[in-house]
Amino acid sequence: MRFSSHLLFFSLLAIQGGLAFPSYGTLAGLSRAELDTVLPTLQRGVLEPPPGPLKDTRAKLVNDKSHPWKPAGKNDIRGPCPGLNTLASHGWLPRDGVATPAQIVNAVQEGFNMGNGLAIFVTYAAHLVDGNLVTNLLSIGGKTSKTGPNPPAPATVGGLNTHAVFEGDASTTRADFFFGDNHSFYETLFNQLTAFSNKFGAGFYNLSVAAEFRFQRIQDSIATNPQFGFSSPRYFTAYAESVFPVAFFIDGRDTSGQLDMKVARGFFQNSRFPDGFFRSGISTTSTVIGAGIDFIFSKHPIPPGGNNGAVNSYTPDPNSADLSQLCKLYTDFVNNTIRGLYPNAKGVLLAALNKNLDFFYSPLAGSDCPQVPAFV
Repeated sequence: MRFSSHLLFFSLLAIQGGLAFPSYGTLAGLSRAELDTVLPTLQRGVLEPPPGPLKDTRAKLVNDKSHPWKPAGKNDIRGPCPGLNTLASHGWLPRDGVATPAQIVNAVQEGFNMGNGLAIFVTYAAHLVDGNLVTNLLSIGGKTSKTGPNPPAPATVGGLNTHAVFEGDASTTRADFFFGDNHSFYETLFNQLTAFSNKFGAGFYNLSVAAEFRFQRIQDSIATNPQFGFSSPRYFTAYAESVFPVAFFIDGRDTSGQLDMKVARGFFQNSRFPDGFFRSGISTTSTVIGAGIDFIFSKHPIPPGGNNGAVNSYTPDPNSADLSQLCKLYTDFVNNTIRGLYPNAKGVLLAALNKNLDFFYSPLAGSDCPQVPAFV
């Protein structure tokens, strides 16, 4: 696995006393020997259940006196998600960018009025892949270790940076992993987004613009990235990523569905709410996001798939869940992605893994999608 050698490096540092394994460092992909080294150094966190839905879902001021914007400090973590970056920079999340899943669920509800089920599903999916299940902490970005004035490429030790899950190719404002930096704001892409908004949205970003730009980003990756991957779960998160700015970055008193591009830049580049910003006036559920995804997909239908080691070699993936298969998305995510990341779980890690899988499934409880049995 891509991160295994990086994580072993940090484990060895811990053995040598030079650097402790970070409390938010992901345990995904570690060998049994690495886990035996790291787990005794970690303080076990309390696996509290996710919070319930908001009692008051009306639009309200979120850039308030209790949540002023502050620039990220030199040790604060930011990553590929502009929404989480903004919540941290305004103190709805811990400003250092490290939080528990429950804190993230609460923050996206309070700061953006994301519906409870959607908030739980996306947060615990991210935590299972990128968080530390034992300490119950997750970094919202790809935290790195840098030494010296001109260090080599640093190693990622935790955060929303596992490729092809939440971070992934054909991002709206981040470059593909193949080209290097896949989590920093990319001015060239934002300028393209602005040009598309001018052409298809009269200067605003909306779902019509999202449909055209999503298609363009896919075509760009097909034409330039020989390792372009666009299968589940990234297939789902890429389309959701195109809907989220319309759902969450428009002032809740404005029902036009039109996102001003100056406001968009504030979120994408500066991790900042506009002055006087009100969160959405509706609790945005998976049904709402799904309707937006359906609209975008319908304009330029592309099946899940990827390039085969060469540009312009896009081939559909018959084994990937498509946008109509939410249950298959869930079962494949658990049986393939999570089992592949935790082949050596036992003891405290296994117990924490199963508990988090329960939390992840909870929004689907009562549906016709059965829960995958607990790992043993």
